[in-house]
Amino acid sequence: MGVTRKIAYARVSTNEQELHRQLDALEAEGYDTIFKEKYTGTKKDRPELTRLRETVREGDTVIVESLSRLGRNTLDILTVVEEWSRQGVKFKSLKENLDSSNPTGKAMMGMLAVIAQLERDLIAERTKEGLASAKKRGSKLGRPSLDKDKVKTALKMYDSGEYTVKEILTATGISQGKLYKEINNRKAKELTKGN
Repeated sequence: MGVTRKIAYARVSTNEQELHRQLDALEAEGYDTIFKEKYTGTKKDRPELTRLRETVREGDTVIVESLSRLGRNTLDILTVVEEWSRQGVKFKSLKENLDSSNPTGKAMMGMLAVIAQLERDLIAERTKEGLASAKKRGSKLGRPSLDKDKVKTALKMYDSGEYTVKEILTATGISQGKLYKEINNRKAKELTKGN
């Protein structure tokens, strides 16, 4: 299994906030490696947390000053902690005195998992009810079809090489994902024609 490591993670939401309080608590606990970032918890993609998730391996222990550092809500936090649990990674939160390596911590994690599952079920139920209600009122479900002219304009702007992607998105109102999807679809068609 190799050497087990204690890996710390600290995060504050804005550049104005400081990490000192978290770092002091984590240093008192002791760790081998630390990942730090100033990134809002409302953004799903937090680069250092992503790096941490890619780095941990079985036997490691991840330490945070408080559960709230990991995510925006219970569901986000538990998704990360459950992922680590499946990988054989232990988890410790200092503020909540939560340690998945001992029986009390395991029991608390179990309760949190039940709460997270309830939250998932409630979200799914509300979504289903919302869709049924919209359908009843005659609303058309699914994504609205994109204006083909906007896509054509975006592709022309892209082909000209005179505009940045950001300028294209602002001018046409389409998303970056949609733009790249259309570019890739076009490439695929060209490749098919070439064969």
